[in-house]
Amino acid sequence: MLAFVLSNVIGLVRQILVSRAFGTSQSLDAFYAAATFPDLLFSLLAGGALASAFIPTLTGFLARDDLKDAWRLVSAVTNLVILALGLGSLLAAVFAPAIVRNVIFFFRPELDPALKTLTVDLLRIILIAPTIFGVSGLLMGILNTHQKFWLPALAPVFNWVGWILGIFFLVPTMGIYGLAWGYVLGAILHLCVQIPGLLKLDGHRYSFTFGLENPAVREVGRLMAPRLLGVAAVQLNFVINTMIATGQAEGSLSAINQARMVMTMPLFVIAQAIATAALPTFSAQVARGERVEMRSSLGATLRGVLLLSIPASLGLILLRQSITAMLFERGEFGPESTRMVAWGLLWFTAGLVGHAVVEILSRAFYALHDTKTPVSVGLTAMGLNAIFSFGFAGLFSSLGWMPHGGLALANSLATALEAVILVIYMRRRWDGINGRDILGGVGLFCLAALAMTVAIVVWMQLTNGQNVWLVGLGGVTIGGVTYGIAILALKVPETQALINMIKRRISA
Repeated sequence: MLAFVLSNVIGLVRQILVSRAFGTSQSLDAFYAAATFPDLLFSLLAGGALASAFIPTLTGFLARDDLKDAWRLVSAVTNLVILALGLGSLLAAVFAPAIVRNVIFFFRPELDPALKTLTVDLLRIILIAPTIFGVSGLLMGILNTHQKFWLPALAPVFNWVGWILGIFFLVPTMGIYGLAWGYVLGAILHLCVQIPGLLKLDGHRYSFTFGLENPAVREVGRLMAPRLLGVAAVQLNFVINTMIATGQAEGSLSAINQARMVMTMPLFVIAQAIATAALPTFSAQVARGERVEMRSSLGATLRGVLLLSIPASLGLILLRQSITAMLFERGEFGPESTRMVAWGLLWFTAGLVGHAVVEILSRAFYALHDTKTPVSVGLTAMGLNAIFSFGFAGLFSSLGWMPHGGLALANSLATALEAVILVIYMRRRWDGINGRDILGGVGLFCLAALAMTVAIVVWMQLTNGQNVWLVGLGGVTIGGVTYGIAILALKVPETQALINMIKRRISA
């Protein structure tokens, strides 16, 4: 979690520098549009779908101390990832003009040809990165399976460092092309930082094999296939949102991407950090047949993410305007850009708790070697997201509101429905998930969050019209302190557990 915090801080610095250099300009819209397809390619062929299938399978070998077969599996999957992503990227580069014209800018056929040409050029540069990210993502899974979390969690930090180096040293002479090459440099650093950790693992041995006859490789493929559909649905929604946003006012795509980035900062620190650490533990408990322990671990993990995500969501909604201005309003990023990003942030943050719950529950299903359930639920949710995106964008336009906020609301509502359905399925699968404890905790967390909300609102009234740094930093500090005092006063069990852990660390 500490590494995720660091990653978010460096990522924030990266986004501040990007915003200062490009604001919400058309060239930045072109960059984000170009990055959509490589992200889609990586996610389909080597992203979350592979990790969710690979980690439980590899964990089974490690639980039996079968290092030889474990590294055969690692070698085969690595080679398949390189082959699939390499060929996919090459084909995408060849057909880049058609992709830009017929997919990315489908809703804007009248767009300036020069901007389309720029997007094609950026796309071809960025397509170098998916293969590198694919191998790096696989290394993350290998290290996490061995209960090694530090270097994989640091990898995103080095990715953002690559962007920052590109902004400082390439953008001044190359413009937006420098940002694209910084993207590629970030992928290289993302991979390189993990290699020392891989070399320290016992029995590591690479062999050139695709292992298509290997039952473990086929098991990874079997588990990955349904998950692939879910990832495809998610990425398709990103593509749809990109297509819709490119048809809206200038800067809408940049605004919605930046708003999503701010919302995902607490999501990464809270939910993804915990979920990343929880998946190998869930998988090991399942492999050992520890049903009661698995259910207890899942319930405790859900309480933990709710303890943190509820106040994060409310605080970000209340302070969205001042936080956006504090982070980005400089250089080419003016008050209008702040207004656009804060508007998207409002509706994205409404779904933060839902996203956090989905992160944990999906990992629990993957540990059970069940990718079909979360995928089928995700497909339904993403189908609704696509429908909501068109509907809410139109509704917001008719109300005179900025329509990109409707895209964010569609994502939040669909994710909330996905979380509810996953909870129902998991309760049936495990005859409960300690629901009373979770609901009891939610009640306490909401009471504490209510006290925090009152404190932030009072602070905002007292500092109305003051410097955004005073409003933003003061609001975050007062809100955090108030929430901490409230959960201590309410004797939330997690707080006592944290205090005891700190005492043990100090005494040790």
